[in-house]
Amino acid sequence: MSAFNQHDCRTFKTDKTVGKVIHKRVYNQFSFLLTLLILFQQALPAQKPAKPVPPLYYEKGRLIYTAETNGDRIPDFSYCGYKASEEPIPFVPVKVVVPVTKGDATLRIQSALDYVASLPENGKGIRGAVLLQKGNYEVNGQLRINASGVVLRGSGINQTTITGTGTGRLALIKIIGKNTVSKDMTGLKISDAYVPVNAFSFQVEGRLDIKEHSGHIIIRRPSTNKWISDLGTDHFGGGLTALGWKPGDQDLFIDRVITKIDGNRITIDAPITTAIDSAYGGAGIYFYNPEGRVKNSGVENLTCVSVYDKANPKDEDHRWNAINVENAEDCWVRQISFRNFAGSVVSVLETSKRITVEDCISLNPVSEIGGQRRYTFFTSGQQTLFQRCYAENGYHDFGTGYCAPGPNAFVQCESVLPYSFSGAIDSWATGVLFDVVNVDGNALRFGNRGQDNNGTGWAAANSVFWNCTAARIDCYKPPTAQNWAFGSWSQFAGDGYWNESNNSINPRSLFYAQLYERLNRNINEQAQLLPLSTEASSSPPVEVALALTKEAIKPRPALRAWIEQAGSRNKINIDIADSKTIDAIGVKKAPALLAKAPELKVLNGLLQRGGKLVTGKRHNIQWWSGGVQGKDLQQAKAHLTRFVPGRAGKGLTDNIDEVVREMLSTNTIALEHNYGLWYDRRRDDHQRVRRMDGEVWPPFYELPFARSGKETAWDGLSKYDLTKYNLFYWSRLKQFADMADQQELVLVHQNYFQHNIIEAGAHYADFPWRTANNINNTGFNEPVNYAGDKRIFYAEQFYDISNPVRRELHKKFIRQCLNNFKDNNSVIQLIGEEFTGPLHFVKFWLDVIRDWEKETGKHPLIGLSVTKDVQDSILQLPAYAAIVDIIDIRYWHYQADGSVYAPMGGQSLAPRQHARLLKPRKTSFEQVYRAVKEYRDKYPGKAVIYSGDSYPEFGIAAFMAGGSMVQLPAATDPELLKAAATMKPVKSAKADEYLLSDGKRTIVYNTVTRKLELR
Repeated sequence: MSAFNQHDCRTFKTDKTVGKVIHKRVYNQFSFLLTLLILFQQALPAQKPAKPVPPLYYEKGRLIYTAETNGDRIPDFSYCGYKASEEPIPFVPVKVVVPVTKGDATLRIQSALDYVASLPENGKGIRGAVLLQKGNYEVNGQLRINASGVVLRGSGINQTTITGTGTGRLALIKIIGKNTVSKDMTGLKISDAYVPVNAFSFQVEGRLDIKEHSGHIIIRRPSTNKWISDLGTDHFGGGLTALGWKPGDQDLFIDRVITKIDGNRITIDAPITTAIDSAYGGAGIYFYNPEGRVKNSGVENLTCVSVYDKANPKDEDHRWNAINVENAEDCWVRQISFRNFAGSVVSVLETSKRITVEDCISLNPVSEIGGQRRYTFFTSGQQTLFQRCYAENGYHDFGTGYCAPGPNAFVQCESVLPYSFSGAIDSWATGVLFDVVNVDGNALRFGNRGQDNNGTGWAAANSVFWNCTAARIDCYKPPTAQNWAFGSWSQFAGDGYWNESNNSINPRSLFYAQLYERLNRNINEQAQLLPLSTEASSSPPVEVALALTKEAIKPRPALRAWIEQAGSRNKINIDIADSKTIDAIGVKKAPALLAKAPELKVLNGLLQRGGKLVTGKRHNIQWWSGGVQGKDLQQAKAHLTRFVPGRAGKGLTDNIDEVVREMLSTNTIALEHNYGLWYDRRRDDHQRVRRMDGEVWPPFYELPFARSGKETAWDGLSKYDLTKYNLFYWSRLKQFADMADQQELVLVHQNYFQHNIIEAGAHYADFPWRTANNINNTGFNEPVNYAGDKRIFYAEQFYDISNPVRRELHKKFIRQCLNNFKDNNSVIQLIGEEFTGPLHFVKFWLDVIRDWEKETGKHPLIGLSVTKDVQDSILQLPAYAAIVDIIDIRYWHYQADGSVYAPMGGQSLAPRQHARLLKPRKTSFEQVYRAVKEYRDKYPGKAVIYSGDSYPEFGIAAFMAGGSMVQLPAATDPELLKAAATMKPVKSAKADEYLLSDGKRTIVYNTVTRKLELR
């Protein structure tokens, strides 16, 4: 009996009869209640709260979206690709044929492209195609499509090959227009408090008439301090904020076209993929003119190959990118096979939109394994569609770049055995779709990369994985946004939205389901999804099981094979009926080389050209600082050997002709160059630790030595070979020296850079000469004996030439510095930047130069730029003094009181370390004049340059003392400079006057009036 029933008996025992009746009644009531309770409990599962409605599901053949309370929803990605995927890629008629010939075909192909560019467009913006015949075309230069409606076409993906030859890192082909879009403009402010993800319209403050504008707008969404703080990207740990996001650095620039104006409400042609929130500064719009962009152009139906050093499987002195798309819209790359490239086979830069890349295969990339390499199919643009693309052994095979505003889509793509993940790889790419993408052996990632890649932080927002497979899939939810994963097969990580993991879902492709619903027409010809001939079944009928058993004997249908068959599905016309050959049209003549200017030489103890003094400003390059976005680019200085893969311009890979133009326009006569303090921006943290991988950060300040392709240096890339040289580095210097010969400029070439072997230990951590970083057994101790586990004092060891290995390496390197410029006359060779080394090493340097001069019969301009004691010692030795053409006063000066500030050489202290000890005082006009004149008088056959304390300020003082390469006012009379070439300083009777004279005419400078005149 239950406890409850026992209690009933005790309660009703006074009257047995009544008690029995009551007991029975209570028992029956209890049984009834107990039955109801059991039935209620059994019914509970059916009454659980309903599951949340998914943000996207497929029902009755339609996609159903569920928006968040703020209106955000999964974006419509179908606006990606050529003409927003509303029109097929056109088949453009051939206008010019380029027959195969031996040798460099760059000029022949470029002439054909330029000819087609000169033809009128038809009604659809098409001019014509250049057809390359079956065979191999060697291209030593770069092919550029810089006009709309021009197509470069081969005769078949396995029939026509363009082989990029040479050792430069140029992209092989560029589709490139002109950038007419400014990032500094302001316009109308968006007035909505919140514009959700996938919105097509918004209100602005004020009314406008589209007839007054182009209809093309940039929506500028700012990156405010509050937004950055809420994302947690202002700080990535360690108590340091140097790598954290800064306001203005992650602004989004969303490129759209207005399709409708209704009062102050604007409707645009594609959705926005990140919310515009007034709490984070809202956004504004400004109009622009897109006329500079290339449209309706493409590259198709061929193979692109880069030559490389087959002795080095990680060679990087060859073609970096195959095809760059820049300042372009509605263009395409299709049916191309790529081999041996170091960087991207297709890179869509941020100034491009609505680009389709389809049916492409990348094989055998050749490069180091690390950052900025093997970003095989890459976009920083918007509305880019990569579909049916395949890559092997890449790094980030499918990736989006810095603040790519989306939508961007990767559809039916495959990465096989990559060295790193695919996904969003730089800051805040929004609206990214990975749709039916397989990464075999690595990961797909949407997440927060923290400080990686120079402070990437949150890399993806409002982005989707759909029916994707990978070894691992990361899907994390960023504050203020969301990321979604549907139908993923992998190991999983992340707090983003997950649905139907380890299950395949319908529709098979989200992109094409969205496109079908938007266009409301059959889009199978566009989709071309790899057919799946069978379906999974856990309990099939016998006949089905037998059929599946037979099917299992065959290999699984492969995407690569499907792509290789693209030519049969989408035949590209190679009919040449209405075309001409480039030989019939005429190949353009190569641009005539500019004649060399008069030789730079020392005459009358002065540096001059053609009887005129060389004067002007001097430009010193950056040693290590910088970034590749925002304010860093605005503050960048011109450079020669800085390298940013796939990107050109100031602060990136500088265009050397632009460097020259800037120097000429700013009265800058000389550029002083030394190799970089370190290659990898990660070392900016001044740590000495070995890096755990090669995920290096640009910009790269290249070093003069080649990587060996063997073993691993401390930066995660392969070790250096000090007997081989970085061809990119030396060819860039040579290119500038050649232009300097033509344009009357000067390259001051610092052979060495002492900063690497003294002061902060981080300067030495990645240094090529360090034993751990090369294959040459340089013999420096490992582990490195850092002073106080922080500083480095290796100058004495570095300059010790008694070690036979190091001695030969030094000798070979000095000879390389001479050989590289053996045909140039505008290069001044100095021993090294910040050099405070010992006398014996300066003698060794001059010995090598003397031997080289005897062998070659050439005499380069040699400058002596060392401490005063070493300088004086060398000049007192006739055998060494004879090698010196120029005395450079750089590491000492007379102070204003007449005393000398002259640190001693060979004391293992850098210039600024000496300065901290000796505390130099500033010089003066009189003391600069004194220093220069003393050496001019003592060594009248040698030029004297003053590069010491405040040298730009005292250019006239050095000039009046007979100094060379001085900085004078830009408006200085050319006749005065010509006259000065034959003059010498003479004493004046007036204390406030300084004179130069040749006995006939006199140049007078008055220190009171500050007037310089020729009398």
